[in-house]
Amino acid sequence: MEQLHIDQQIENLLVGTVQTVTPEELKKKIARGKPLIIKLGADPTAPDLHLGHAVVLSKMRQFQDYGHQVVFLIGDFTARIGDPTGKSKTRPPLSDEEIAHNTATYFAQVSKILDPKKTTIRFNSEWLGELSPKEFISLCAKSTLARLIEREDFAHRMRNHEPIGFHELLYPLMQGYDSVALQADVELGGTDQTFNLLMGRFLQEHYKQEPQIIMTTPLLEGLDGVQKMSKSLGNYIGLAEPADQAYGKLMSISDKLMWRYMEILLHTSPHTISMWQERVASGSTHPMELKKQMAHDIVARFWSPDQAQQAQQQFEALFQAKDYSQATQISLPENTAAQLWIVDLLKLLGAVTSSSEARRLLEAGAVKINDETVTDFSAKITWVSGMNIKVGKHRIYRLK
Repeated sequence: MEQLHIDQQIENLLVGTVQTVTPEELKKKIARGKPLIIKLGADPTAPDLHLGHAVVLSKMRQFQDYGHQVVFLIGDFTARIGDPTGKSKTRPPLSDEEIAHNTATYFAQVSKILDPKKTTIRFNSEWLGELSPKEFISLCAKSTLARLIEREDFAHRMRNHEPIGFHELLYPLMQGYDSVALQADVELGGTDQTFNLLMGRFLQEHYKQEPQIIMTTPLLEGLDGVQKMSKSLGNYIGLAEPADQAYGKLMSISDKLMWRYMEILLHTSPHTISMWQERVASGSTHPMELKKQMAHDIVARFWSPDQAQQAQQQFEALFQAKDYSQATQISLPENTAAQLWIVDLLKLLGAVTSSSEARRLLEAGAVKINDETVTDFSAKITWVSGMNIKVGKHRIYRLK
């Protein structure tokens, strides 16, 4: 990208952010004319990144396009602690095997948004795993217990007499030390990471470094429109999912949530959104048409324009023309038993990745086989070629 005037670059970088500490410091750093080190961390708590991650990854790509050095940090060490952000109870630490499995496809997934040739991947076990007992104690001495329990989630748990593991108190220090190790100039994160990002600034000053700028981006609500997008809640759209599945999930969101997705994922202007809302209210524009355009544009941005066009054509054939021959065609393995537990069938289809996700769909009446609703979690299904399985509002599979 052609180098912009510093003021214009700052203005563009601030678009879509919630908080920047501070714009003046960011301008000062950029004015030096040297590429900045831009840090974004993610703990491998699940194998899939999703559109919620895409919000902050897109901001990182913007820095990348302006010539700055981006570092995608995989928290393979901090995953052993578990980020307590937003949690009402202690998270179980991940095993080495789970961490390795979950990180295996991260680079391919972030490369859907970041330029892989200009992206540095680091693992925080490189330095956190090498801290000596003396260095670790020195790190812990940089902060106080009073400061750590200022976190809203910790304060909430204390008010409710809920336990806090001692190791959880270490998490902000570990994430903050990552910024020291990388000598980060800017750290990005969702608004739920504000405390951890500020800890990075705090620790850098204690280690005689210039404090990083922190930039937070809004949290994206999941498909339910209530909780933030999360794989553990089953309300996510994974960046590794097929484009047609992503399109179908986008079409399943509420009309109200559609405006939020336009704003956060497509940066549609408030003026344009307001204009469309007026047209929908007056009846001159049907929300289905706007939602199809939204789904197309999001898939085009994070998958590809060709895949977006194909996904839209498939959706129109399936759900508007009722042509089930256009459903996702699935061949089960040759040795598959003639009768399957419904959960195993959904997993073989790729419709769910966990039994808990399958249970939620079944209990919600969101699974249909040949138009018959299945709600029994223990149901056994005798499958046959040509069987149609509908999962949610806008995913249909046909067995070959």
